[in-house]
Amino acid sequence: MSTRPDRQRNYLETERRNAYRGLDNEPVADEAERVDRQTAEKMAKALVSATSEAGKGGASSKLMLALYAAAFFIFSSFLYTRPYLRVSSSTPYKELKDTFQHAAHFVLKDTYVGQDFFNRWQWETFDDPTHGRVNYVDQEVAKQNNLSYASDTKFIMRADSTAIVPGDARGRDSVRILSNDAYDESVTILDLAHMPEGCSTWPAFWTLSQRGPWPNGGEIDIIEGVNLNQANLASLHTSPSCSMPQYRDQNGFTISTDCDAQVNFNQGCGVKFAKPSSYGDAFNAQGGGWFVMVRTRQDGVRIWFWSRNDPNVPSEIHDMPQPGLLGGPPDISPNPSWGNPEASFPIADSCDYDSHFDAHSMVFDLTFCGDWAGADYPNTSCGSNCVDYVNNNPGAFSNAYWEINSLRVYTPI
Repeated sequence: MSTRPDRQRNYLETERRNAYRGLDNEPVADEAERVDRQTAEKMAKALVSATSEAGKGGASSKLMLALYAAAFFIFSSFLYTRPYLRVSSSTPYKELKDTFQHAAHFVLKDTYVGQDFFNRWQWETFDDPTHGRVNYVDQEVAKQNNLSYASDTKFIMRADSTAIVPGDARGRDSVRILSNDAYDESVTILDLAHMPEGCSTWPAFWTLSQRGPWPNGGEIDIIEGVNLNQANLASLHTSPSCSMPQYRDQNGFTISTDCDAQVNFNQGCGVKFAKPSSYGDAFNAQGGGWFVMVRTRQDGVRIWFWSRNDPNVPSEIHDMPQPGLLGGPPDISPNPSWGNPEASFPIADSCDYDSHFDAHSMVFDLTFCGDWAGADYPNTSCGSNCVDYVNNNPGAFSNAYWEINSLRVYTPI
């Protein structure tokens, strides 16, 4: 969970388009493409001519046709792969890399719905490490005060929205929970109906090393934002020597590239989602949606998002899990129908997977003010003082709650 003011940067669409292609110089790429097209046109004309000559008969004409056809096929294949060749001093194109080139199959390991959260998660009560104006309560108190409750199909955890907070109290009552189980390579699918929203709020769904101590073993922020944000921020926070490229196969916008938790006040390496309605009241107005994290040693960490009404949400994400092959456990395999992830954190020489990541537990929490939301608060229209707002406006937190339909975790076959 990030502990710093967000230093967001906006990139011009033209710059982003050029960068996505891996270009240092757009005119250079355009010239290369022009030459490629001219060469292809010449070869196509030669192939048509050879076809005409072969129709007149003769072994030599048919041989020439075969040679021209083979050459045209080879050149066409080169044109297809050329945009993905490694960047060098002699080419403006980027390295061959496909989001799904190491596609793997995963089977359903665990499902959390309703009462499962009470039975298989811990309610944490220590002081907020991000210095928020919050009082994390245990499970018994959370149940008694209706801050955590469940049905057969829902689990809800919320902040108190009735009490004035005394000045000498630790903060407003809220909930922070940690999964008992931890997962390494996996696919995590969160079907979320509602997330906390509003001034001073700082909710997060994230994972961290079960072994630790933090930041050893890494941290992955899947959902995070503050105050009145409407775009989600996904981030990694790691031990030293982990960084990400500025430009990657993702829909989102790179905010920062150094994942080292000791750098820049633990900003981490973050990506702001490009899809609309990925956070806050905008997310809730759409009826929620799905967040999916895939982490593997081959491809690193990738995070997708689909809002509730998105017609492109894959059926394996949207629908209830179905039995796998020959009646086995449900399975899933990330594939091109998913499109590019909103955030991609590729594993390469600049961030070795096994040196920075191990099995992670999952965390949901909701704090107020603190290192990020408190620092961002003056930039909002919320009021003059974050702590005073939390203390004296209980009704403002009526929408500060998580409503979870399901959380599913798949692990490799």
